Amino acid sequence: MKHLALALLVLCALLAVKSAPAQEVTVYTSASFAPLMLADGRGMYPDLIAYLNQRKLGTLTFRLRYMPRKRLQVKLEDGSIDGMVIGMMPEWFDDVEQKKYLWSAPFATDRYALVSMAAKPVSPDAPASLVGASVGVTFGYHYPGIDAWMARSGMLRSEGPSDEKNIEKMLLGRVDCVIVAESMARYFMRAHGMTARLHLATLASAPTERRMLAPRSHAAAFEKIAPVLKQLKSDPAWQRIVATYQ
Repeated sequence: MKHLALALLVLCALLAVKSAPAQEVTVYTSASFAPLMLADGRGMYPDLIAYLNQRKLGTLTFRLRYMPRKRLQVKLEDGSIDGMVIGMMPEWFDDVEQKKYLWSAPFATDRYALVSMAAKPVSPDAPASLVGASVGVTFGYHYPGIDAWMARSGMLRSEGPSDEKNIEKMLLGRVDCVIVAESMARYFMRAHGMTARLHLATLASAPTERRMLAPRSHAAAFEKIAPVLKQLKSDPAWQRIVATYQ
């Protein structure tokens, strides 16, 4: 009888898990540039969401959705965000001590780069080229460690809606250079055959970290994905995916 009772308990537990409704978690991104997001729907972020769904984390399923950066920040600040946010770092949200939101370990790192036309390079190694140079930056973005350097160098900020739009402005001669993530710059140069036309200089600043941010109301779901994100850098399967964008 004891064995029968135990078997019934196990069966009931399995049925309960099977019948538990799936919980869809929306993951927002404000990124609209390669290699994070590609025009055809691929990209590192869609691939990461697919990776999380393949891990079958309980009843959780994840869906990626774009939201403009300014609107995203407003919804985070007023507490109306109904999901998590991918690819952020605490410094961008005045949360260095990580008390406002829940933050995963960094699952990727990047650096900022200064990109200009090879025919008229703007370089940190040539201070004279920086004075009065117009530099494309993304509207509303904070560049830790770089904002002060731009001001000291005598550069003139020109804000645009996105990194890609800023690069377009530079190619049209409307700005002298742009500050973008190095991974984005290298992908763009390779994909468009512009390695010889563009000059890239990696900026001496702390690496930018890509993390998952969650409001504390999503703590239960966050606790399931945080361990998975923590081990991404050592997961060969994920590293093979990353390598396709390098």
